[in-house]
Amino acid sequence: MMRVVVVGAGQAGASLVARLRSEGHEGEIVLIGDEPVPPYQRPPLSKAYLLGEMEEARLYLRPESWYAENGIELRRGARVNGIDRDGRTVHCAEAEPIRYDALALCTGSTPRTLPAAIGGDLTGVLTMRTLADADALRPLMAAGRRLLVIGGGYIGLEAAAVAAKSGLQVTLVEAAERILQRVAAPVTSDRFRALHAAHGVDLREGTGLERLIGDQGGRLTGARLTDGTELELDLAIVGVGIAPNDGLAEAAGLDLENGIRCDARCRTSDPAIWAAGDCASHPYEGRRIRLESVGGAIDMAECAARNILGQEVDYVPRPWFWSDQYDMHLQIAGLNQGWTDVHVRPGADGAASHWYYAGVRLLAVDAMNDARAYMVGKRLIEAGKSPSPSAATDPATDLKTLLKA
Repeated sequence: MMRVVVVGAGQAGASLVARLRSEGHEGEIVLIGDEPVPPYQRPPLSKAYLLGEMEEARLYLRPESWYAENGIELRRGARVNGIDRDGRTVHCAEAEPIRYDALALCTGSTPRTLPAAIGGDLTGVLTMRTLADADALRPLMAAGRRLLVIGGGYIGLEAAAVAAKSGLQVTLVEAAERILQRVAAPVTSDRFRALHAAHGVDLREGTGLERLIGDQGGRLTGARLTDGTELELDLAIVGVGIAPNDGLAEAAGLDLENGIRCDARCRTSDPAIWAAGDCASHPYEGRRIRLESVGGAIDMAECAARNILGQEVDYVPRPWFWSDQYDMHLQIAGLNQGWTDVHVRPGADGAASHWYYAGVRLLAVDAMNDARAYMVGKRLIEAGKSPSPSAATDPATDLKTLLKA
């Protein structure tokens, strides 16, 4: 009977093994993770968990007992250091090789860090990705401390929001002309810039980091910015993006293209190996993308599981994302790449939604405290429907009527 080995015990890996069992796979399943805890949710780490509003056990995707109860061998704190494709085995440090009939790589991604040459290795310079990162950061988030957040994407903005709510003095620098420049239109950037300013964040756009400064003991004490400004600091959070963990695949000779290259059925260049989640790129509307999202990890992993079992189904991405900052709940449907126009629909009590179009085609919706706009926009995009911008953004329009057109 087929043995499936899954490397990576994050959202994708956990979703994949659960789908294998729910689809009736009766063979062995081995789930290997390099962290010492069971698979857990990452998004709350930079929000509720960092604020002390969520206990660790509530982060777990499933109780640890669930894996044994479902015949899944969960290997925690195990690092895979090689794949023997000819012998169909994976090699772990300090453990016997594990044979596989099918292998799934769900190795996720790693935060980009700053070079040591500009102070990236100083004590007090942190990233925010794993439970260990959050545990290291949480005791440092004391009111009155001076924090520099480097990077104005969603990761950096979420960290700034939590820090500001915790009473820290927060400065955020973004080297690009505006925050969220890579992922959102100027009107969305404007909304979040005003939100952070209202909460006391010193937000500096078009300003990069020249270097971090430390004392003789190697502890962070300050920063010099590209405009010549010098700051005194107690800690810094680096939020300059993530990189796919594709080193294991590269060493095994698998094809790479912005991560591990997969076909529409989540297969890699080796027909016995699949990939899913942040580490994997896949076809989408005539191009290749890599979705860095919980929803993408779940959907791709579940599709990979079905194909491991021989169902031969294509993965059809349905991109969606979210971000919580202060009392703002942002929900994003679709991908806005290639937009030509953005139209604003005002909502009640300060809510709003931004509708991205490429010509007459609806691409994406940014909904801020407007769940209905998000849900309708998502359904429209997935159905391939594009209402006129005037209809979509007229407050008098009942959004549900757009679904019937």
